[in-house]
Amino acid sequence: MPSRKSFRLEDLGPAWATPGLVAGVDEAGRGPLAGPVVAAAVILDAGRPIKGLADSKTLSPGRRAELADQIRAHALCCALGRASAEEIDRMNILQATLLAMRRAVEALRLVPHRVVVDGNRVPALRMPVAAVVKGDAKVAAISAASILAKVDRDLLCLDLDGQYPHYGFAIHKGYPTPAHLAALREHGPCAAHRTSFRPVREAIKPA
Repeated sequence: MPSRKSFRLEDLGPAWATPGLVAGVDEAGRGPLAGPVVAAAVILDAGRPIKGLADSKTLSPGRRAELADQIRAHALCCALGRASAEEIDRMNILQATLLAMRRAVEALRLVPHRVVVDGNRVPALRMPVAAVVKGDAKVAAISAASILAKVDRDLLCLDLDGQYPHYGFAIHKGYPTPAHLAALREHGPCAAHRTSFRPVREAIKPA
């Protein structure tokens, strides 16, 4: 896998060699059984580099929070987009993720000339967009987006924990841990659960 130093946006094609604002986009929350999927879009300021950007999954919660503060303070602009559990159930998790990504890009204060997205699928946008597999480890703006998305979604899960304390959302963040699955079996799903996901669907108790 190319490192961040060896990966160049120009490798994506001739259009990516020209100057212009580039937004990085990533998401958090595709795998959980509850809550929204959250995407972030970030346009970094080349004149104010942020040290320590990395894939959010490799960072501790405290370090993610520190970097999120730096990103919000030093990036040219950043924005979040979400797709609700209801939207996930209605259109499937992939399409809901792409919707959240599009909402994040459209919410940016500045309009990017190009957009790079982590993964292998891209949302429909009005500007050129490219997917970069493992982009959160190769492209600084995608790393920044992964951090903001993860921090925001973790905060949302704290809110869900306050609303539905039986499930332990503050601990597992909605992922299908043994404790979460046991709570589902005991209490059935709550309004925040994604009923299109099999473990949730199987936990729905007959009326």
